[in-house]
Amino acid sequence: MIRMIEITDFHAPELDIFARKTEAQLLNKDHPEEGMFIAESPKVIERALNAGYTPVAVLVEKKQIEGEAASVLARCDEIPVYTAEFDVLAQLTGFKLTRGMLCAMRRRGLPEVEKVCQNAKKVAVLENVMNPTNVGAIFRSAAALNMDAVLLTGGCSNPLYRRASRVSMGTVFQIPWTFIREKQEDWIENGIRRLHGLGFQTAALALSDDSVSIDDKRLREEKKLAIILGTEGDGLAEQTIAECDYTVKIPMTHGVDSLNVAAASAVAFWELGR
Repeated sequence: MIRMIEITDFHAPELDIFARKTEAQLLNKDHPEEGMFIAESPKVIERALNAGYTPVAVLVEKKQIEGEAASVLARCDEIPVYTAEFDVLAQLTGFKLTRGMLCAMRRRGLPEVEKVCQNAKKVAVLENVMNPTNVGAIFRSAAALNMDAVLLTGGCSNPLYRRASRVSMGTVFQIPWTFIREKQEDWIENGIRRLHGLGFQTAALALSDDSVSIDDKRLREEKKLAIILGTEGDGLAEQTIAECDYTVKIPMTHGVDSLNVAAASAVAFWELGR
């Protein structure tokens, strides 16, 4: 039985989790076992449910109850489903982007890197990619273009942030991922060696004098390859590039020297994931 509760006031406390809690408050680093995230749109919520995430509460526009949200609501028995007219919900920042539905869900403990990489042949590694839009776009490309897993350093935006999961179209719930610890020094000191220990050759996407072209046949012949992408603007750390087996560039024309990291990831995954 769906527990439908109508909201008439934007300031109702039931909306706090959707309207007034920050990403940091939802993440709850001090008590990660109590952490939550917000999934937006029926498609994203459905993919989260398919991946086994537990819903806590739903907020849905009235007209969507019998529409696009119906199949998702059928899977949300025994949790509160808050509903309101659009003019109430439109006061929530970004609600117009959600296709009429938000779902608060429980976070889960993250697996170890070794577990995520156990059967992987091609993995994407994100070094301090801070923009959640870029993180989401990279996940979507990784899922679509033959990556087996995604690893993130501690400086990356969390893939379950609202914008990241929305931009990914829910693929953050479909492709295995985890953080390489939470501290940046864990990556700087041991990250590449850890990948080598798991049997991966490492390819840093960067421009340098000894870069090889992305279509170099040696890259295609590697049985296990980790493709490492750097933060917006600064790119990869010099130490990361120095420790990688390959430095790889995407040939470009018209004097363009670089691509946005999300665009570069799509090109790299397509070429190296085949």
